[in-house]
Amino acid sequence: MSSASLGQALGPLTGARLFACVAEHGSAAHPYHQSHDLLKAANSTRNLADAVHFLCTIHGRYPGLIDNAAKRSTEPAARAWFSAALEGFSEERAFLARLVVEAGPMPSTPGAASAEAALLSQRHALEMLSRSERNGCALGAAMALIADWGRIRFVLNVAANRFAVSIPGYRLMDDQVIRALADTVGAEPLVERAMLFGAQQVMLQHHGLWDLLEARQLAREAR
Repeated sequence: MSSASLGQALGPLTGARLFACVAEHGSAAHPYHQSHDLLKAANSTRNLADAVHFLCTIHGRYPGLIDNAAKRSTEPAARAWFSAALEGFSEERAFLARLVVEAGPMPSTPGAASAEAALLSQRHALEMLSRSERNGCALGAAMALIADWGRIRFVLNVAANRFAVSIPGYRLMDDQVIRALADTVGAEPLVERAMLFGAQQVMLQHHGLWDLLEARQLAREAR
């Protein structure tokens, strides 16, 4: 029996597990991600500006998670995927940078120092994942980031319309490509576990980011 057939006999393949993790723990699973307060309320312009600044702090710097993970990739299939992912995410960073400029300064918010410390802690956690020596961990983290970025891009597009920034085409690979790569590279159980660990940790950081943004919105309203 082939590894793919065996995987189907035992349960979901790695790609399905990775996307289940994204669905359960990622951006779309957080109520603030598509909330009225963030997208349409009277103060949503300020809330969108906050989101843009925080996302840029986490993912707008070079080198980022994908850049670091690509340096650790040895699988031919993964290296080919990284080549396209690096190019696509470079354009996403440029989009983030334009949004930050047009959004203006980060909104004044009570508890700014503690929020900044939490944000820097998240960025450090993502950097550690991207540099992990555990075979498959950095790749899983990178694939989860790309899988979740489409959900994040939804918010960025809303912000772009609000701040009169042109929305570039979305060039990151589609979900089926990520699923196929995960199934191929994750055929080895140890590698699969490392990939899913990396994916879960990135999603937990993203979920925490939306927690932080929601808390900041509530703090601004309460003052």
